[in-house]
Amino acid sequence: MKFCNVCGGSINRLIPKGDNRERYVCSDEACGEIHYQNPRIITGCLPIYKEQILLCRRAIEPRLGLWTLPAGFLENQETTQQGAERESLEEANANLDIKELYTIFDIPHINQVYFFYRAELLDTDFSPGIESLDVKLFKKEDIPWDELAFPAIKKTLEYYIEDSAKQQFKFRSAILEPSIAR
Repeated sequence: MKFCNVCGGSINRLIPKGDNRERYVCSDEACGEIHYQNPRIITGCLPIYKEQILLCRRAIEPRLGLWTLPAGFLENQETTQQGAERESLEEANANLDIKELYTIFDIPHINQVYFFYRAELLDTDFSPGIESLDVKLFKKEDIPWDELAFPAIKKTLEYYIEDSAKQQFKFRSAILEPSIAR
């Protein structure tokens, strides 16, 4: 960030009075706006249809052409579940019944938090949305592990395979460090 989005003044990084960490602060004394930079929330679904998993091939950067679960950034004024449903429609035109929150991943080194809901795909009337090149159901043994877009996707799929073998699905939460998140 170089310029204040309130007055257009230049930005300095400093610890504002009464705070405990560096922030982007407008250098114009009349403005002095503090621009907080907070983590981004990504929300999505793990859509299942008769023990197959719905994956989307990305049509956008980052990770163009790689496979992912339908997910994206949470919008203002929506819950993480509403965002997951919206993203599933946008990316896969998928009709879902959301079951429960399944995984949360904190990824502090890139300022992101991922929320994935386990969901039942209600029918096979899905198709690529504007952000997807392809949408496909995969059996567990056919998941394209070397072509997955993001570590949080891989961990969610690993947890699902582990849990489905036991027929016991449990909520998982983890911190993904840089060595895992690559």
